[in-house]
Amino acid sequence: MERPEPVMREKQPNSKYCFVCGIENDYGLKMDFYSLGEGMVETVYTVPERYQGYPGVVHGGIVASMLDEVVGRAAMAGDPNHFRVTAKLEIRYRRPVPIGEPLILRGVMERRAGRRAKAHAELRLPDATLAAEADATLVDLPSEAVDAEELARLGWRVYPDGPPDSDSGE
Repeated sequence: MERPEPVMREKQPNSKYCFVCGIENDYGLKMDFYSLGEGMVETVYTVPERYQGYPGVVHGGIVASMLDEVVGRAAMAGDPNHFRVTAKLEIRYRRPVPIGEPLILRGVMERRAGRRAKAHAELRLPDATLAAEADATLVDLPSEAVDAEELARLGWRVYPDGPPDSDSGE
């Protein structure tokens, strides 16, 4: 995946309890994501040791969760309330992903057609080595499933960068 210059860098919303982005999920990753323009998203994340599989290596299921979120976020970049769910996710694990090192994840939406979208994500090590990548087919979530009241209940909004606030339960 080419790394074009970002047109912008805008923080995407998080929710309260999502496993990947939920700021109040005590067991979750609590990842933040940034749109780099329509159809592009990026994050840098250091995986804590509680998510390891083999000693010092991120569990493959956690790698899959991160890539799944990145492809979904790429498909919503530029329209953060247009939710899609993964219909198909194909992952290629290239290298062991280390615990405790800053990882770069980037996603790009490749195509939209009607209710479907295709996106690609990469997970790179600090030296830019490709460690894992994914291709996904996503489908639109029905709009009635995510009305404004439901979004508010889920805590879907942009939270400030930095340590969680006192309302997060941490």
